[in-house]
Amino acid sequence: MRRSLTVGLAGVLGIVLLLGGGVALGVLGTPSLAGVDNQFGPVNETTTVVHTDLHLRNPNPIGVRLGNVRVNYSVAMNDVTLASGQRDGVRVPTGNSTLNLTTAIDNEQIPVWWYTHVDNGETTAVDIDTRVETPLGEASLGQSRAIETDIAGQFDSTETRPVEANRPFVRDPVLYINQTRGAWDRPNVTRQQTPLDLDFTVYNPKSVPYTVSTVGYDITMNGVPVGEGETERGYLLEPRTTETIRANAAIRNDRLDEWWVSHIDRDQVTDLRIDFYLIVEFRTEQFRIDLDAVDYEQRIETDIFGDRSESAQGGEQTATPAPTDDTATGSDGSATATAGEDGSVSSETTTPTETATETDDGILDGSSETDDGVL
Repeated sequence: MRRSLTVGLAGVLGIVLLLGGGVALGVLGTPSLAGVDNQFGPVNETTTVVHTDLHLRNPNPIGVRLGNVRVNYSVAMNDVTLASGQRDGVRVPTGNSTLNLTTAIDNEQIPVWWYTHVDNGETTAVDIDTRVETPLGEASLGQSRAIETDIAGQFDSTETRPVEANRPFVRDPVLYINQTRGAWDRPNVTRQQTPLDLDFTVYNPKSVPYTVSTVGYDITMNGVPVGEGETERGYLLEPRTTETIRANAAIRNDRLDEWWVSHIDRDQVTDLRIDFYLIVEFRTEQFRIDLDAVDYEQRIETDIFGDRSESAQGGEQTATPAPTDDTATGSDGSATATAGEDGSVSSETTTPTETATETDDGILDGSSETDDGVL
């Protein structure tokens, strides 16, 4: 029994020495990574599955196993590690082969990533690192991909839009919105919320002043409520003058993991919507006006792994992927692979129109006008 064990250990040691000598003499080559393909799998409230195919090339006439072949894999977005995994005892057959891996993203990391995305000017660097360690050497593959969006900037417009109260005895339009501007309040972005400053330049076409006491908003992403609130600052709108009204909106980051589920379920597509309303005071009356003319709708499409088909990228888009940079190297420096551009997408811009010069002489409509056209 002892002799059999000694012979067995000697045989294994001989194989290891043989492999090491073969590499040193150049007879045996180091297995290399030819490429990595990723795609999202099932997603639920807590995790997002990522399926990975590692394309390996073993130039040797024999397969490699020996129990100590190890594969390490990680996915990070703006240095936030979303998924990582390791597998030991992997067999690398001779020639070309594909190794299938499955990892899971912790959805609670999504709000952390979102914070970095906005803080970084709506830019995300997707880094995928893979390393294979074998008795014959190591092979590694790094993929880098940039995802850019322009969510806040799409709110900018110089198009004049009328605002109607849609109330009895009220002559519409009651306001004109001549310009809108949007920007993230980046100095105040936190891991808890993402503030968004939205400005409206409004024109009062009436001959009497009135007050906007409240600006309210509701934000949804794929129908998931991610923010709501009201500003408490009032604005006096003088007759036939313009005024800038600010809405300090905010996205609650703790709701973004729920949004992420819908984003992946819809093949990385999100419909962002912000509904606005005003509380207007005139004399002793107070009424709400829904700003349907400036309700903000934007479709956001991402291609995090660069695996979406061209047919899936139609329509309005705000995510612009940069060219993928894939570089694979073995420990002997003999293997490299590069991937070219996979395209870019564009977003719509608003065409400005002329500023309104409406001179309606009253808020309330009637058969006859008194009190300077108010009634």
